[in-house]
Amino acid sequence: MGFLIKCERRNDFGKNAARRLRREQMIPAVLYGKKEENVPLSINKKDIFNILKSETAENTIFKLDFDAGKKDVMFRELQKDPVTDEILHADLIQIAMDKPIQISVPVLTVGEAVGVKAEGGFLDFITREVELECLPKDIPDHIQIDISSLHIGQSLKVEDLDLPQVVSLISEPNVILVNVEAPHKEEEVVVEEEEEIIGEEEEPEVIKKEKEEAAEKEKSVEE
Repeated sequence: MGFLIKCERRNDFGKNAARRLRREQMIPAVLYGKKEENVPLSINKKDIFNILKSETAENTIFKLDFDAGKKDVMFRELQKDPVTDEILHADLIQIAMDKPIQISVPVLTVGEAVGVKAEGGFLDFITREVELECLPKDIPDHIQIDISSLHIGQSLKVEDLDLPQVVSLISEPNVILVNVEAPHKEEEVVVEEEEEIIGEEEEPEVIKKEKEEAAEKEKSVEE
């Protein structure tokens, strides 16, 4: 909790006001509290970037300092431009350090699966985050899972995670995190040998020639 961010309460609203803030390198934000009214704020973009570059990233607990005093907060949601990935708006939530919260924590793999290294398979990372509940001070940066022993066809689930005792699992235990898939087999294209049909193409010519010869004979008889 090394971040102390000074911000200001917003009084102007709407798209034009938000654009004006962003031109000034400020981000429009809203602080949500459980029992307090929601507070519209403007926060320096550089301060938000510094938090996101930290090890805990979006799970960072930091203090906001504005006219209502200092508040312990976290990001609830960051709205980004789908094309430029620029941050457009930040939703923050006030937290109490002595009360558990539910949080999404990233799952990171350790090692290289034997099914990939020695058997030619590939790793399919299905679920990259798990939901946990803990006190704010106990939020882990990430959860590691060792995939070294996985063979082709094997998987690891949420229930296989080695979690600290200070956190409780919220995600369903049977949710698959990673599995090792067999390599894709290239479809065998069976090229059938073309059967040679004797006279298949010549037959129309033969029939045509026979008809011409018959016509010539009929003509001769008539004459």
